[in-house]
Amino acid sequence: VQLQASGGGLVQPGGSLRLSCTASGYSLRGYTVAWFRQAPGKERERVSCIRASNNATTSADSVKGRFTISRDNAKNAVNLQMNSLKPEDTAVYYCATSRHIYACSGPQEYFISWGQGTEVTVSS
Repeated sequence: VQLQASGGGLVQPGGSLRLSCTASGYSLRGYTVAWFRQAPGKERERVSCIRASNNATTSADSVKGRFTISRDNAKNAVNLQMNSLKPEDTAVYYCATSRHIYACSGPQEYFISWGQGTEVTVSS
């Protein structure tokens, strides 16, 4: 069972990136999936989350209106579309999965499987 995060890179402020989280060995459909990020010297924070039960989504206030999380079941993936990127979005982004019903609002410990991270740099 492996999670793979991809799609990071260098982008100018105001630009867009789409991150993708894919799984091998199991289907993401039955899991709550979240994207987290960790900037240098800062704690890891949850960015966006999509629930297994009804695909309801939540996002951190800092990215609301700019980031969108969605499922692509045909590709067994969960994507994070990031628009209007800012320098403060610079971080390593991780995806993670959980079976816990309250994972999107609960502690990060509810997430059991983690991808390796993909780096996003927003700079001119």
